[in-house]
Amino acid sequence: MTGLTRRGLGGIVGGVAGAAAGGLAAGPVSAAPKPRARGFPSGFKWGCATAAYQVEGAVNEDGRGQSIWDVFSHTPGKTQGGATGDVACDSYHRFGDDIGLLKDLGAKAYRFSVAWPRIFPEGRGQPNPKGVAYYDRLVDGLLAKGIEPYATLFHWDLPTALPDGWRARDTAKAFADYAGFMADKLSDRVERFMTLNEMKTFVDNGYAGGDHAPGLKLPAADVNQVRHHALLAHGLGVQAIRASARRRVQVGLAENPAVPIPAVETPENIAAARTAMRELNAGYLTAVLEGRYTDKYLKSLGAEAPRIEAGDMAAIGGALDFVGTNIYTGGYVEASDGPAGFKYLLPQRSHPRMVLPWLVVMPESLYWGPRLVSELWKPKALYITENGCAGDDMMIAGQVNDTDRLMYLRNYLSHLQRACAEGFPVKGYFLWSLMDNFEWGEGYSKRFGIHHTDYKTLKRTPKLSARWYADVIRSNALA
Repeated sequence: MTGLTRRGLGGIVGGVAGAAAGGLAAGPVSAAPKPRARGFPSGFKWGCATAAYQVEGAVNEDGRGQSIWDVFSHTPGKTQGGATGDVACDSYHRFGDDIGLLKDLGAKAYRFSVAWPRIFPEGRGQPNPKGVAYYDRLVDGLLAKGIEPYATLFHWDLPTALPDGWRARDTAKAFADYAGFMADKLSDRVERFMTLNEMKTFVDNGYAGGDHAPGLKLPAADVNQVRHHALLAHGLGVQAIRASARRRVQVGLAENPAVPIPAVETPENIAAARTAMRELNAGYLTAVLEGRYTDKYLKSLGAEAPRIEAGDMAAIGGALDFVGTNIYTGGYVEASDGPAGFKYLLPQRSHPRMVLPWLVVMPESLYWGPRLVSELWKPKALYITENGCAGDDMMIAGQVNDTDRLMYLRNYLSHLQRACAEGFPVKGYFLWSLMDNFEWGEGYSKRFGIHHTDYKTLKRTPKLSARWYADVIRSNALA
């Protein structure tokens, strides 16, 4: 697909070539020391993540309403091969099997999303009891296997029945009503809720780039207003969850921040990365965690800045119990005497990339993301709510030996372990994804799962990466 990437970094993706050389000391060769396990904190939550439209299928069953992704994926030319989420992985009917996959991994947690149109087919108004019953079954099934449910309330499948979608301020209020309703229904068993997933992606790609649902290319002023409405939905959603929950629950979000990485870890470059983290995420995560738009951000928007009503920023900046970050890549930065205070380094053509061109391999992002968020905003807890990579995985003789994914995960998790070892409050990690699924505009052409999905039979088969991840979970360490 062309246009904005799913998790683009707003132009900061960069690369620096680097090499280190060393020599062998003369003298006798001693036995190699036994490798020390690189452990994670006790109680660290290892899990996997999925999203409703990407795995559930059953789009016309049990009273589910239509979502903007139903319309978009059925529009010719919008997805690779005309793929849709009509069936996806059929997890609506096979969720018990998928819980079994988690159990076999030894996963401690599962991050899933609730399909808003399955609960409120018209976006608001009369709830659909069969939709609620499905998530009751899912949550109960997880708990029965000792797996903690983490519920995301919006992962892009907006009901089409809501006039003008996120262009309308009223959609933020409708989301709050829906969020409060689900908190009432699930909070007796679900302790952690996330409001919205990747505002940056569904706003920028859906309303500016046009390559995600609803496929619009709006003027900048309109996009800025959509962005504000999404932020407001998050803030009102936090309030509604807290007001409606049956017990004390923890509330956060899952955002995909741009992650600047100091090209060389000098004090000057680290300070530049800290500045870049705040300003490059000014339209989303910074606004949530500070309850305000930065002066530089508003100045850059000028007359195209959003209309802000009284109380909006207080709601947007409401206190959170945890911050979830979806981190796949990053960009190298250096200190600069320019007005920004930093400059980014463009990636070399030879810099490693995974099968999707936007996924520039930057393992350090899983250290610098948590570190910079912690230093800037001091959250109570952090989760890596998504991390992973796609591949052109081939099954040969009944096996998928996805060594490219293994390389990616091993390197990224080594940097996450560094963040934990240095005391940053990372409480868990959710690998994207439990299984191959509908990858939005890429359709079924790219596979993110650690379990292979045969899209003809819907059989799930563990890949090499699943066996490796199970060992990480079991040992709570990287060897």
